Amino acid sequence: MGVHGEKGYQDWKKNPPAHKVPPFIADCAMTSRIQSKLPDVGTTIFTVMSRMAEEYNAINLSQGFPDFEPDEGLIERLEHHLRHGKNQYPPMSGILPLRQAISDKLRDYSRIDVDPETEITITSGATEALFCAIGAVVQPGNRVIVFDPAYDSYEPAVSLAGGETVHIPMTLPDYRIDWDALEQALDPDTRLIIINSPHNPSSSILHREDLDRLAAAIRNHDCYVLSDEVYEHIIFDGHGHASVLTHEELRGRSMAVFSFGKTYHVTGWKVGYCVAPSDLTVEFRKIHQFNVFTTTTPMQWAIADFLISSPGSFLELGAFYQHKRDLFCSLLEQSRFRLLPAGGTYFQLADYSEISDLGDTDFANWITREKGIAAIPLSPFYHAAPDTRIVRFCFAKQDDTLREAAQILNTL
Repeated sequence: MGVHGEKGYQDWKKNPPAHKVPPFIADCAMTSRIQSKLPDVGTTIFTVMSRMAEEYNAINLSQGFPDFEPDEGLIERLEHHLRHGKNQYPPMSGILPLRQAISDKLRDYSRIDVDPETEITITSGATEALFCAIGAVVQPGNRVIVFDPAYDSYEPAVSLAGGETVHIPMTLPDYRIDWDALEQALDPDTRLIIINSPHNPSSSILHREDLDRLAAAIRNHDCYVLSDEVYEHIIFDGHGHASVLTHEELRGRSMAVFSFGKTYHVTGWKVGYCVAPSDLTVEFRKIHQFNVFTTTTPMQWAIADFLISSPGSFLELGAFYQHKRDLFCSLLEQSRFRLLPAGGTYFQLADYSEISDLGDTDFANWITREKGIAAIPLSPFYHAAPDTRIVRFCFAKQDDTLREAAQILNTL
């Protein structure tokens, strides 16, 4: 309690001087000189825009979460396990029935064999998995390549690991990876390359030939791949998901991250997992066990049961969200927004250059505050944002919500 100690605090409580702070707080204020490890990081844009949506009673098309409920069968299994003894610590790596169910799913639908004991770790959401994966392989002075617009959790995790983030812009207007630029950026200090497909925030997807280009680019480099695949089942127009786990050359040096929250409409459950070779999993778990240690027990059991009882339910996810994408786009046909192609995820990019000259953050603030629609600007996902006028809308909403939002957007 500083130089005043407990006695000073007790004396202050009995007779506090007017407009004075307790002596121990004053001591802390004088002696605390915290040097931030993330000096350039503020509150995430998702929190900012959702807070604005609440403040202005706006329809929240910003943060990526559904406004509808998950399958009743999943809720029933959660209630069951809450009432039947599944409320204490599970194993650090996750309950074996869930890891086995994931392994069975990968075998049945992706035709790959993954050892549930040594290659699968259950995590407290995908963001935790990304953090642990980066921390497992990145040493001080290592370089990590990301492709902008990049999901905003990547660079802070790299910085905390002592690494340097190298930003390569994706090509516009289709948001493709510039593989030639990647080859030029690689050097002996490159330790990790982070890819994301289906891609948040652009909604583009990678194809098998992209993974071939990645494999060729890093063939003679001692580096790893972190593949963010949380929207794996939300892919449109007949395309399939290109996972590093199915690429023979990449799999041995890759960590792939997934999210049950996206697959089962339960983003608030924060349950994800990482699949990696056993040697990488050993290092991954060293970070994981001292980060969250483990993940909520009854939710793991509920998801395990649901994966076993409804093994193919996720196969309907692409069609489910393609309907919502197509509905939202059709509702905006008469608007002045120019909608960009969306190959996956539940996000739609929209060019508003015919509506306003405002920068994207100012425009997103304006339509939230003045028009009652919350969106996400793209500039926070860039190291050096291009001069574009594009925002991201989330269409993981009930159809009536999308219709209500479109009525407003069509007036702009």
